[in-house]
Amino acid sequence: MTPSTTEIELKPTADDHRVARHAAAAIVLTVAEAAIPLPLPGIKPGLANIITLVVLARWGWREAAWVALLRVLVGSLLLGQFLAPGFFLSLTGGVMSLVVLGLAMHLPKRWFGPVSQSVLAAFAHIGGQVLVARVWLVPHDGVFYLVPVFALAATVFGLVNGLIAARLLSEELAEKGVSAADVGK
Repeated sequence: MTPSTTEIELKPTADDHRVARHAAAAIVLTVAEAAIPLPLPGIKPGLANIITLVVLARWGWREAAWVALLRVLVGSLLLGQFLAPGFFLSLTGGVMSLVVLGLAMHLPKRWFGPVSQSVLAAFAHIGGQVLVARVWLVPHDGVFYLVPVFALAATVFGLVNGLIAARLLSEELAEKGVSAADVGK
């Protein structure tokens, strides 16, 4: 029997499986994080970004973008927020942080690793969210009064997530017998 033109068989590759595994881990962290009570709306630890940073360091920007975007989409579906304002805030923040990570990848690795990338991405994420909130949800400049609080949260959580990602990457390198000093060269 010959296949019809309407039948398309997709065969997932090893890369597809890897992206799916990492996206699943990021989604689990997103859903778990949703259960954490927050002092202010919009301030979250961003634990799933640890996975994105590790994927970025190991497999590059393209796979990190897939993981981050799948996390936003599926996480919003699981949490019942798809196409709600929170989805657009998360999507904008995720896209902004991916753009910044794409640029930060080209900075000297000796001085710019997972920790600095994480802080830069956290600031881009919150910057994108504040802009969407100002333009769409709170059409008043008063939203900018929250920027110092968001900047403090981005700094703290960006540092913590970056340190965790750096630790995971260094443990992986140690298992392979490569020193961290060799990576920056």
